[in-house]
Amino acid sequence: MYFYRIKEIHLSVLKTLYKQTFIYGLATVVPRMLSFLLVRLHTDKSVLENVSDYGDVSLVYSYFVLFNVVIAYGMETAFFRFFNKDSNQTKVLSTAAMSILTTSLGFLGLGLVFQQQIAEVTHINVNYVGLVIWTLFLDALVIIPFALLRAQGKPVKYTVVKLTNVIVNLGLNLFLLLYLKSLSEHNSIWDSIYIPNFEVNYIFIANLIASGITLILLFPFYFKIKYKIDTILWKKMLSYALPVLVAGIAFSINETFDRVLLERLLPESIAKTSIGMYSACYKLALFMMLFATAYRLGIEPFFFSQSKTKDATKNYAKVLEFFVICGALILLIVVVFIDVLKLILIPNEAYWEAMKVVPILLLAYLFLGIYHNLSVWYKITDRTKFGAYISVVGAAITLLINLIFIPSFSYMASAVATLVAYFSMTLLSYYFGRKHYPIPYNLKKIGLYLVLVISLSVLSFYQFRAQYLIGSGMVITLVLIIWTNEKATIKQFLKPSHDH
Repeated sequence: MYFYRIKEIHLSVLKTLYKQTFIYGLATVVPRMLSFLLVRLHTDKSVLENVSDYGDVSLVYSYFVLFNVVIAYGMETAFFRFFNKDSNQTKVLSTAAMSILTTSLGFLGLGLVFQQQIAEVTHINVNYVGLVIWTLFLDALVIIPFALLRAQGKPVKYTVVKLTNVIVNLGLNLFLLLYLKSLSEHNSIWDSIYIPNFEVNYIFIANLIASGITLILLFPFYFKIKYKIDTILWKKMLSYALPVLVAGIAFSINETFDRVLLERLLPESIAKTSIGMYSACYKLALFMMLFATAYRLGIEPFFFSQSKTKDATKNYAKVLEFFVICGALILLIVVVFIDVLKLILIPNEAYWEAMKVVPILLLAYLFLGIYHNLSVWYKITDRTKFGAYISVVGAAITLLINLIFIPSFSYMASAVATLVAYFSMTLLSYYFGRKHYPIPYNLKKIGLYLVLVISLSVLSFYQFRAQYLIGSGMVITLVLIIWTNEKATIKQFLKPSHDH
């Protein structure tokens, strides 16, 4: 086997990136860990009695993802770009904040007026719609405050606020779903609050209160900005942001719209139950999603800050290699121990039928992370329209495969569609990036790790499932190959930094 050595390493840059990624990772991983904890709670028979009830929750959150993208309309990414590019950062900040504030108030008003119509179009219970609209509004108001913390390199404060949201949300879920009913039986005050068969509503109420507290913590931001929009700058920011919006809508289709299509295309008698099973097992793929998302949060400001340095392209290439190495390890470890994880996170056997989607989705999110790394070229060259084009192609693939194959293959079609879409987006981004902003990626090394981890994962899941001695041997083999290949880099990377 041929191994590759690192000839030139920019370790101080990588260390800074990984420190920020670790801290942002806490802010991302821990909230997403909430999903793990909540899937354990929400799939318990004593909380949501039927799998179809969890299907209802999952369907609502699918629309959540789509509307979060619409209400942000790419302004966060535009803010990053112009905050680093424009000499008048105060003007950029106030313009972005006022833009989001104005459009969010408009969304809130229209949403509350047309609640019934929204419920009819989305097939969501109208009782949930009002809670969702208010939550989306509150979430929109913290987009720019959070973006400012990232732009100013304040990951600790960012993380503290994010974790507070998690603690409140989790605490309220536990209280409302597990303890309120018991308290109501012994206390008239709690009895006046408790509503029987209101569990799904309680889930959304907990989310709403957590979003409100997050806004309160960041509200001092709104006392510091100038309430003024620079219309010329705003038009430039919108021009930059709109392709990001298109890409975001396309991405949300790839991410969650399969739940919507399952509800529409499967027989009514099994649709919600299928969505519930698929969504619960989907959560096990979050291990890769968490890593990819934390990485993206770390590299997005890094991309822009490094764009003018001499070694920018070499740094970008090295960042992708490290991502693939870490992602390969995560993929194989989760696949090997998948049946242990399901006992911890989804002990209700009613959901296990959909476990076969997990390896497919893990691989899909590995490619999504690679795509985010490759996307550097169109972000720093202001060619964001390519991001939109690529994401639209991905969304089209997702929709096409789901529409054709869901009636025959149910949620397996959705899982495969996600993988094909993200893999296609990765190839397209690399192809166009090579033309417009060449980066010296080590394709042989990246390809070696991908082929190796996919082969080991297929063997583990389909031939040696739950044979943990053999599976552990596979993980050790992969670790040894990585160590042999990257020993010099890892040793240097782990040395204490003397940067000032």
